[in-house]
Amino acid sequence: MTRLALVVVLVLITSIVLADKRATDSTPAEDLRLYRDFFSKRFPGIPLNEFGNGTYTIDSVSRDSWKAIEAFPPYTPMIEAGETLWNTVFANGNTYVNCFHEGPGQRKNFPYWDSKRKMVVTLPLAINECRTANGEKPLSYQKGAIANLLAYMSYASRGQKIDIEIPDKDALAAYNEGKSFYFARRGQLNFSCAHCHMESAGMHMRTDTLSPALGHATGWPVYRSKWGELGTLHRRFSGCNEQVRAKPFKAQSKEYRNLEYFLSHMSNGMEYDGPSARR
Repeated sequence: MTRLALVVVLVLITSIVLADKRATDSTPAEDLRLYRDFFSKRFPGIPLNEFGNGTYTIDSVSRDSWKAIEAFPPYTPMIEAGETLWNTVFANGNTYVNCFHEGPGQRKNFPYWDSKRKMVVTLPLAINECRTANGEKPLSYQKGAIANLLAYMSYASRGQKIDIEIPDKDALAAYNEGKSFYFARRGQLNFSCAHCHMESAGMHMRTDTLSPALGHATGWPVYRSKWGELGTLHRRFSGCNEQVRAKPFKAQSKEYRNLEYFLSHMSNGMEYDGPSARR
């Protein structure tokens, strides 16, 4: 069997099992195994954690440029700005430590399923809930101050491993909703997330190499050259929706939080490595 034929077979088999119409037919553990097997066979010889580097995992030319950028990261000033925010005292005398008792290195704890509220809680959501609980205004979810704070917290969390749990049937329902979102076609182009980042991973779209989906949850927030600044994961979700000409959801909507829950589970065992730089 040729490599191309093998890729086609892998895509078909994996898509059948993971497709949105069959979201409840497999367990998260089975999904994770299939997901890993798919990418390990599609890109043999690449260590699991390397997939967190996206396109730079599989494209040697762009990897060299990326490594040069990471030698003097453009996001360093944002980490410093985030540290200042972390240490800024609220008007009531509290700080973020009053909400995040373990300190800034919190990525290992997010996203998680809140069984009392029956919802996925992400780190940006928890940051704004901390602020409003202390009488402060919430921050915009896509860029700016929240991205800087996330950069500092993510930097303090580097090396922590992703370990997303699906503790009960309600959490499983949210996970399956995120999974269905990932495989559902949308927009005028009728594309799903999986079309670009599973079926077409490693292929070119104009001058860009499409990144493998494995590890997509590890490196946020991201400094994109296209943006000229840091942005959050949900900002990227919205951008992807717009690229397929679909109306995006609001950042931290239920839809995007459930999608993050699914993607993070698919990165279980990998290390958080944010912030990072991308094109």
